[in-house]
Amino acid sequence: MSEDRLSRIFAALADPTRRDIVARLSVGDATVGQLAAPYNVSIQAVSKHLKVLEDAGLVSRSQDAQRRPRHLEAEVFDLMTAWIERYRRLDAVLASMDDESEPTINQGAAS
Repeated sequence: MSEDRLSRIFAALADPTRRDIVARLSVGDATVGQLAAPYNVSIQAVSKHLKVLEDAGLVSRSQDAQRRPRHLEAEVFDLMTAWIERYRRLDAVLASMDDESEPTINQGAAS
């Protein structure tokens, strides 16, 4: 995954309203009107949030007769998880190196 795409994804998820929209879409597809219902903002404001999520590849739009439900693209989260996991492994390696380089209290007392 390119760094630019990863940046767009994390930037899109930096907003709490967009994170909430993603959480709601994880349950099932929804229209803009359905997504806007719990918020005290206009449908246009929610549409702008959806546009950011779409540009980041997190959400797609389909057409079902006259409805245009939004769909969560869950595979993007697999890519994000792989990126995060790389740093978790690095952290584990660095922690084990710290453990190996620090003398234990018992070793210091035996000298």
